[in-house]
Amino acid sequence: MQERIEGIRVGVIHGPGGKIRPVWFDLNRRQHRVHQVTNSWRERRGETTLIHFHVTDEGALYELVYNLTEGGWQLERIEAL
Repeated sequence: MQERIEGIRVGVIHGPGGKIRPVWFDLNRRQHRVHQVTNSWRERRGETTLIHFHVTDEGALYELVYNLTEGGWQLERIEAL
């Protein structure tokens, strides 16, 4: 299991009500297409709001985190399927 990587690029679709859904992300110079968002939730840390997404690609489960306050993404963890 790999832990936190800051400042990754993530492509998203913006939906009604300000909802976002990740559709791809870059990791180690390779673009990963999101096959499924298996779970998502919001978390408050002081003044900061974080949106967590559990997503899958062809072979792993990833936790992507969007910092709503700063507008940046990080990869929190990777788990092989």
